[in-house]
Amino acid sequence: MQHTLARARRTLAAAGILAACAIVPTAQLSVAAPHMTTGATRAAAAPGCDVLAPGASATAEAAVRAACSQLGIWYTWGGGHGPQPGATYGQVDPTDPASNDDPHRLGFDCSGLVRYAYAQATGQDILAGNANSQYYSSHVTARFSAAQGTGPLLPGDLLAWGGDNGIHHIAVYLGAGKMVEARQSGTHVMVSDVRLGGDYNGAVRIGGGSNQNGNFSTWGTDVWTHVEPSTTSARVNKFTGPTRVKISCQKHAQLVESDGYRNDAWSYLPDYRAWITNIYIQGPAWLDGVPTCA
Repeated sequence: MQHTLARARRTLAAAGILAACAIVPTAQLSVAAPHMTTGATRAAAAPGCDVLAPGASATAEAAVRAACSQLGIWYTWGGGHGPQPGATYGQVDPTDPASNDDPHRLGFDCSGLVRYAYAQATGQDILAGNANSQYYSSHVTARFSAAQGTGPLLPGDLLAWGGDNGIHHIAVYLGAGKMVEARQSGTHVMVSDVRLGGDYNGAVRIGGGSNQNGNFSTWGTDVWTHVEPSTTSARVNKFTGPTRVKISCQKHAQLVESDGYRNDAWSYLPDYRAWITNIYIQGPAWLDGVPTCA
């Protein structure tokens, strides 16, 4: 597993992304504030951040309101990717001088905000990971192309920017052509007009917290599966990017520390006849609804 922060930074720099949100949690991002809705935050909230159109599910509406509750919180590069959903201190993005103060700012990057919103709405950490993994999550129930614009969208849908398998920014749709986002260093969580130009890639709709038929999604890049639930066992195959997988069961085995997480849970992938650490499976550390292996 070679998904390192250094690689993420090289990739972002090569793509010319100045305020990228798509970074992976690291050990430094461990100061979490899962319920950060202080009076100061509410006072800073701009009017109009709410569910602005009918038709969304109760979960989606709850996600919108959770995101709106964070208006006025700092954007910070890497923020929101601690062990639990919530604002964290960020770090310096080497491609963006505006991020120099981010290690001193408690806040979110774009995917950190989305993670928090849907964790609050579902009670589960279903969208941990970066913007790309959220866009390709197993919890996606519908997709909308860039050419469709905002016509078919409902509040709570996630708008995304970037190329195929290279999503670098994500935001929560409110309805009426508006969205709430953590946009870039030096700004705060804000309401914006939806931007359909540039590299707008389309949108996705997120379902509830439970997975059907054992279907989940991996996250990260260059993630290996193994013959046994151990990193010292033989490698079987490598997932170069987020991949939908079927999981038949899970068990406690070798404790793994990687990308800022510690977990001893491993899942069995019957289609690959291989094991993968739950660190790289979208969802909580111990997956809901997945039986324990015999």
